[in-house]
Amino acid sequence: MQAPIGHFDQATPAPDCLDELTRPIADAVRHWRGSVPAEQIVYVDTDPQWADTLAACVVLSTTRVDVNGVVRRHLGVRKASFASMDTATGETGMEYGGITPVGLPEAWPVLVDAAVVDLPYVLVGSGRRRGKLLVPGKAFAELPGAVVLEGLGVA
Repeated sequence: MQAPIGHFDQATPAPDCLDELTRPIADAVRHWRGSVPAEQIVYVDTDPQWADTLAACVVLSTTRVDVNGVVRRHLGVRKASFASMDTATGETGMEYGGITPVGLPEAWPVLVDAAVVDLPYVLVGSGRRRGKLLVPGKAFAELPGAVVLEGLGVA
């Protein structure tokens, strides 16, 4: 199959390659519910050098998360910061540099910038440093714990 966005040597519907995904991601795909079919989530193999970190906030790559404004106010806290590597990997079961909002612990809020939901597809981690998921933007609004917020990503 050809990836719906980008140029990748191989693209596979995520339900057809669960063995390529970490357990939390495979479980999330296996038990996927919502208006976006799980078959529209696409796994693409990538070089680990392209891995990046991700908190439970999803914004466009051309913006940054407004941690001290929108995030802090939404969570109702005085100070917000990102989890340590040990906490992030230990609680998610994902590799550092591949953490993705798909398959996060259900108790975690997933804050999604409204601009993400408007995109046809978004490239995010696959739970491993190698590989990514191509996920329809509107699917992020349907993740467990998801809240769509205007202005979460700022230029």
